[in-house]
Amino acid sequence: MQIIADENIPYVREAFGTLGRVSVMPGRRINAKKVRDADILLVRSVTKVDEALLAGSRVRFVGTATIGTDHIDEAYLDSEKIGFAAAPGSNATSVAEYVTAALLVLARECNRPLKGTSIGIVGVGNVGSRVEKRCRALGMKVLLNDPPLKRETGAKKFVPIERIFTADIVTIHTPLTYEGPDATYQMVNEDFVAQLKAGSILINTARGQIAETRALKRALDGDQLREVVIDVWENEPNPDDGLVERAAIATAHIAGYALDGKVRGTEMIYRAACKFLGKRAVWKKEAVLAEPPVPVFEANATDRSDEDVIREAVLTVCDIEGDDQRMRRTLRQPAEKRGAFFDRLRKNYPVRREFHNTTIVLKRSRPALRNTLKRLEFEVK
Repeated sequence: MQIIADENIPYVREAFGTLGRVSVMPGRRINAKKVRDADILLVRSVTKVDEALLAGSRVRFVGTATIGTDHIDEAYLDSEKIGFAAAPGSNATSVAEYVTAALLVLARECNRPLKGTSIGIVGVGNVGSRVEKRCRALGMKVLLNDPPLKRETGAKKFVPIERIFTADIVTIHTPLTYEGPDATYQMVNEDFVAQLKAGSILINTARGQIAETRALKRALDGDQLREVVIDVWENEPNPDDGLVERAAIATAHIAGYALDGKVRGTEMIYRAACKFLGKRAVWKKEAVLAEPPVPVFEANATDRSDEDVIREAVLTVCDIEGDDQRMRRTLRQPAEKRGAFFDRLRKNYPVRREFHNTTIVLKRSRPALRNTLKRLEFEVK
């Protein structure tokens, strides 16, 4: 059995090697010629999977090790009876922890504690719900907007988008969709931004095409937006240089790149492929997840606020400032090489693990601090 896979899917050889011969390559180089003789195709978000790619091939199963599926023509796969699996929720914790780190950096830079700050969360699915949990743990005032979930559940916790516009910070966690009443393609446009609270902050870790680059730049120039945090960009891997320069935090589409989430995604599509083929799944992710880079963090809480201690712990595990510095190096590359540099940042991303892998040792007993760290999913001693 021939298997073609994006080289950025961790342990794809080890997992899918139990099913056949695995060939890996950069996702942007996967084309019709490369997949013609493949039985299984495994991708991430940079590969468009549609009739143009698969027509005439012998591919009978496609897996994407991502939570989003906007790069997959599912209708075409269904019409051709090609099996399909994604990895919903696999990296949701990773993205939520990235947002937590971003919020703590912004609080320090703005000299304003997070406690009591209002945040509007647009999209409250796998990622948004985890962001909500962490924001509440940090004492933030949380507003939730998710029209599809509101219609499905009737839950009173969801508010109209107009309420979201009143928040100090707005963070986007919707899928990218192009049609229907809840279409999100370029949802964050000039009209959307104009309604935000003046001097507010916008975070986008969802999809680059959800937010118009031009609208964000104009809002930053005119002080409608105080800051933006951007991990996903229009025109990846060649984001707008001016927006990279203006962003308070700019990263290379790595919010969901904690190793736990990436390996979880590999396991999810591997198990789905095994089920589709009628094979027993023998590979397990626990066999490859070694000790985290920061297994223990000793926190000195003497004469320091809870938020300062939390910030130090979070940024030690999730080095978002280092991610930002690496992203800004793209601006120093020749224009024709920036896209390749962006992709290398993703391919060579340092090992980051989810918070639950790190034990925080508190040198002073602070019940409230201990409780917050636990709610952020650290182990605490």
